[in-house]
Amino acid sequence: MSETTEKKSAGARLKIQARVMLDDEIAFGPGKADLLRAIETTGSISAAGKHLGMSYRRAWLLVDAMNRCFQQPLVETATGGTQGGGTRLTPMGLDVLQRYQQLQKDILTLSEQHLPDFKPLLRKKPVPPSS
Repeated sequence: MSETTEKKSAGARLKIQARVMLDDEIAFGPGKADLLRAIETTGSISAAGKHLGMSYRRAWLLVDAMNRCFQQPLVETATGGTQGGGTRLTPMGLDVLQRYQQLQKDILTLSEQHLPDFKPLLRKKPVPPSS
C-alpha cells in the first residue's frame, strides 16, 4: 500500500511524537532512535545513515548532538586498525534507547485511551479546501 493510500484510509488517529529537549537542542527523538537502532544493527554510522536514506554527515551530526546532550556518550567509534574500526552503542546508549522505546509504547497506550474522546467530534472525511 502506498503512503498516499495509507493517508487516505487512515481515518481518525492521534499522532504524538516525543522529543527529549535540552534547551533548544533535540537530545533525542524518533529519528535519533531510528539511527541508534540502525547503528546497533550495522556497526557503522555510514551504513546506518545509508540504511535510513541520510548522508554520513547528517548521521554524524545526529550522533554528535546526542553525545553532546547526555552526560555520557550514547555512541562510541573505533578508528581503523586491522579490524577496520566500527561503531557501537554504549551502555548509556542502549539504556536511553530502551527508555525511549518504553516512552513510545506508553504514549501509544495513552493516545488510544483518548482518541474516543475526539472521534465523535470529527467528520468522516475532511472537507476539501475552498479554492
